[in-house]
Amino acid sequence: MKTIQLKAGKERSLLRRHPWLFESAIAQGTADAGETVRVESADGQFLAWAAFSPSSKIRARVWSFDEAQSIGAAFLIAACAAAVRARGRFDINSDSMRLVHGESDGLPGLIVDRYGDTLVAQFLSAGAERWKAVLADALLVATGLSKLYERSDASGRALEGLPEVSGWLRGEGPTELVLREHDWQLAINIASGHKTGFYLDQRDSRKTFADYSRRLKFERVLNCYCYTGGFTVAALTGGAGHVTSIDSSGPALEKAAANVVLNGFDASRTTFMDADVNASLRQFGAAGTTFDAIVLDPPKFAPTVAHAERAARAYKDINRLAFKLLAPGGVLFTYSCSGGVSADLFHKIVASAGIDAGVDGYISERMGGAPDHPMTINFPEGEYLKGLVVMRK
Repeated sequence: MKTIQLKAGKERSLLRRHPWLFESAIAQGTADAGETVRVESADGQFLAWAAFSPSSKIRARVWSFDEAQSIGAAFLIAACAAAVRARGRFDINSDSMRLVHGESDGLPGLIVDRYGDTLVAQFLSAGAERWKAVLADALLVATGLSKLYERSDASGRALEGLPEVSGWLRGEGPTELVLREHDWQLAINIASGHKTGFYLDQRDSRKTFADYSRRLKFERVLNCYCYTGGFTVAALTGGAGHVTSIDSSGPALEKAAANVVLNGFDASRTTFMDADVNASLRQFGAAGTTFDAIVLDPPKFAPTVAHAERAARAYKDINRLAFKLLAPGGVLFTYSCSGGVSADLFHKIVASAGIDAGVDGYISERMGGAPDHPMTINFPEGEYLKGLVVMRK
């Protein structure tokens, strides 16, 4: 077993059971991609068993802090089974859910979503890649399913020195699926859709938006970065009069329009715009158009803290423009999925946008990922999605 020794004083994060070890903390030692290494402090104290990644700045990701633990197939099979069992403890009103959430489930670099009878997995770290075959079989055993589609085509694979890969890993079947959540259905494509096919992390936010629509009787709703129309369908389910949905992807808008029809809603209650969100917000402002509710759910502006300053300007701009379009008493659902933007910073950005727009409001709720996308007390980076519900005064 190869050993990685840390520089003096660099053991503190591992002693707090944080699962990442950065390149700058290592004094000596190396290993092959994904190989399990023993991590020791400068004075030789055992700290963790970790998967080594010679290409990534996150040079090792922890499997276990237990020195007596043997890292092998049995360990990984047990970890997959534990993650799947844990989902039974969450309130998930859907036939689709996240089963494995990487570090939060003790399986760094592994993301697994279930869509009905099909699993979709992303192997995003050198360790997960090395143990791919074992993990794939373990997941099928734990769920009793037979189909697993791989979506290891995320850009983060390059940071681990890994090529992008996608396709059926176990079994085969259709890639066009329909998921059920709450009171509606949504058609997705696990081969071409974002992430593993859909944004399951926003499940509870969509339900909350439908509830607000039902209670406050929204007449005019604007859904920005609408993708395949999850919030659009939620608004209509809640009784919204008309929903305008904007995205820069024509195929996503086609899917969104189809999802409206799939749920039995009159297509005349919707408008779909293949357009840039910023430009559209400015055009609405120039025309004096207002909305009772606006959703801002943009793509990731800041993948790391290093990008936070630039991202803050982008988030502030779209929120400022949205505030100006919000009718008195209207509601803004605004989100950031950027890991480099903390919940505190996002609050400050939205507050600054409101000040610049001359708008004040109540924060009625703070939103996060659905419970099947958990963070743990030792891994705050797991809280990548954060949102605010702001009711204009």
